[in-house]
Amino acid sequence: MVNSFTVAGKPAALRPLAADDAQALLAFAQAIPLHDLLFLQRDIRKPRVIAAWLDQIDSGQIASRVVVDDSGRVLACTALVRDEFSWSPHVAEVRILIAPEARGGGLGRRLAHEVMQAARAAQVKKLFVRMTPDQEGALYVFQDLGFVPEALLRDHVRDAAGQPHDIVILALDLQRQQDQQALYGLGEIQG
Repeated sequence: MVNSFTVAGKPAALRPLAADDAQALLAFAQAIPLHDLLFLQRDIRKPRVIAAWLDQIDSGQIASRVVVDDSGRVLACTALVRDEFSWSPHVAEVRILIAPEARGGGLGRRLAHEVMQAARAAQVKKLFVRMTPDQEGALYVFQDLGFVPEALLRDHVRDAAGQPHDIVILALDLQRQQDQQALYGLGEIQG
């Protein structure tokens, strides 16, 4: 399914990530400031990591969508990462990356909603997201959607210069949120 809308006043489309997006996704990842990638467990600026990502989509471990402009350039991407063979098959990780020029217009919130809807459809009960504590815009969006801080991992990652950075983990109990919305007759909250 493709959703069309505008990003920074220009036409864009949200659609599933496909194998033929590999080069555009790699170009996107290589243009993102390195600090913005520190929350990821793998360096997506490498072709083999993109290939592994696409393999995990094929195997059903990851559900990813991309926002592309009318030239096919990737402006943003999402991932809903779930391991059905782990002790936590009811839990999924949310990953969202947005090109700097596409930030500040509500795209992050829109993508967070998209991922949350996909999680509900997949019957995920709990979501979590990682980021560095200085990613204030992302922190605000996720906390506004009901995510709460669950952990601070001090000096958990190192940047290319070897400098340590903290990672904060926020989580949302989707089942509890749905139960509360039903109790108060709110339905699904849109933001």
